[in-house]
Amino acid sequence: MKLGFLYAGQGSQHPGMGADLYEAYPAFRAVLDKADAGFDVKSVCFADPDGLLDHTEYTQPCMVAFAVGLTAVLREKGIVPSTAAGLSLGEYSALCAAGVFDGETAIRLAAFRGRAMAKAAEGIPCAMMAVLGLDREPLLDACREASALGVVEACNFNCPGQIVIGGETAAVERAAALAKEKGAKRCMPLRVSGPFHTSLLKPAGDALRDYFAGMEFAAPSIPVLFNCLGGPMGEGDTIPALLERQVQSSVYMEDCIRAMAGLGVDAVVEIGPGKALSGFVRKTVPELPVFTVETAAEAEALPELLKGVCS
Repeated sequence: MKLGFLYAGQGSQHPGMGADLYEAYPAFRAVLDKADAGFDVKSVCFADPDGLLDHTEYTQPCMVAFAVGLTAVLREKGIVPSTAAGLSLGEYSALCAAGVFDGETAIRLAAFRGRAMAKAAEGIPCAMMAVLGLDREPLLDACREASALGVVEACNFNCPGQIVIGGETAAVERAAALAKEKGAKRCMPLRVSGPFHTSLLKPAGDALRDYFAGMEFAAPSIPVLFNCLGGPMGEGDTIPALLERQVQSSVYMEDCIRAMAGLGVDAVVEIGPGKALSGFVRKTVPELPVFTVETAAEAEALPELLKGVCS
């Protein structure tokens, strides 16, 4: 069976995530026990006593530690991906699943990325909004019209009818108003700490470029579908350059999902927490079976569920 793994991004984290997996699976426990992010990852994931989990510099390594641990659990069950992708931060987990770097490196990279993004966002009055029910071109036109008030760009092309815009507050609010005039059904403000995946995050991209300079990246063992391309890397692309670009440019998640389906996968497995990407798959390629895995019970049930796809 050919499986596509999709890894969740920042925003789906919650206190308690992974606690049951830690108790149930030594493979998950081993990853979290070794996680080196500059703080106690287990404490923040499981209890979050100081309310740190929603802070970018803590969210990102916690999410990647969760994903790496759960991937190890599934591997022990013989469930491995034929291709992988992730939403924003989830791309690091996808690259780890493809053998580009190991789990400990992935967690350290996520910790650095989180700090770099938090620093780049400091002091910027920013907003992000999910725009529902409007096609790409009219929304991009709205962003161009509103850019006289500041930076506003399309951040995430999630699925048909759902695109996120972000940037400086006044420009985002103006673009949302124009989007409604152009036929958008709703514009929903998102709770964010920075203008992620816009050109305002260039300082974070620069920091990542410098950090990657001393690193070695292995060739992916399976196709990885990249956020900023909406598909696999091309001739002349490098993983460090794509990750530098990713943090400051649009995420083409809908395109990645279509590309994954085009590779002939039999089913998609979303590695949580959360179920947002499963919803994107159902809206983008509704005929493609998709399963979410976040808990020990879901991990235990997945092998039988996947057998049902083949029957």
